[in-house]
Amino acid sequence: MLNSRFIKLSLELMIVLVFLGSVDTALSEDDKQSNVPTRYGLAAVLGKTFDPVDNIYFTQLSGFIMWDYDKVWHHWAPDPLRFKVEGTAGLTVSPNIRAMVSAGMLALYYLEFIASDRLLPYLEGGIGIVYTDYQVEGQGSRFNFNPQIGIGAEFPVDSGAPFFTALRLSHISNAGLHDENRGVNSIVWMLGRFF
Repeated sequence: MLNSRFIKLSLELMIVLVFLGSVDTALSEDDKQSNVPTRYGLAAVLGKTFDPVDNIYFTQLSGFIMWDYDKVWHHWAPDPLRFKVEGTAGLTVSPNIRAMVSAGMLALYYLEFIASDRLLPYLEGGIGIVYTDYQVEGQGSRFNFNPQIGIGAEFPVDSGAPFFTALRLSHISNAGLHDENRGVNSIVWMLGRFF
């Protein structure tokens, strides 16, 4: 039940992102950025499961590459939309030490209409694959799909690349590819920097 609600919420977020992008008509074509640079970043990740168990804590290192969305998919996209490919690796630290590795892709939409000189908020959502060296009862597989949704912000600094933070809801399940498909839901906090 919760798995289908999470997937529905992820799809609704993607629809909202597309809608927000379609209302980005206030800027004329001359004012739009024509050359958005490719960006790279690293982040520390802390997470905690909350369903079906609430005792798994994990820490990871995440690296990503982010492009202007329409440069990757070769079609029109709103100016604030980006495409991110992300990889993470780390460990559960409680109740046992177990490995976790994932790769995913996300759409990131900057909320420029509420941005300031010191804060650039964004929404993000996407999907990936994840391997967890742990299983909860009924999980069925160590290899799973990993839809995520989140909100974050970049914090420009006076010199150097900006810092960023994000808070995400993460879901892992095998999408019914195994007879047992108990999903695991987590809340994830990220803190990192572009370089």
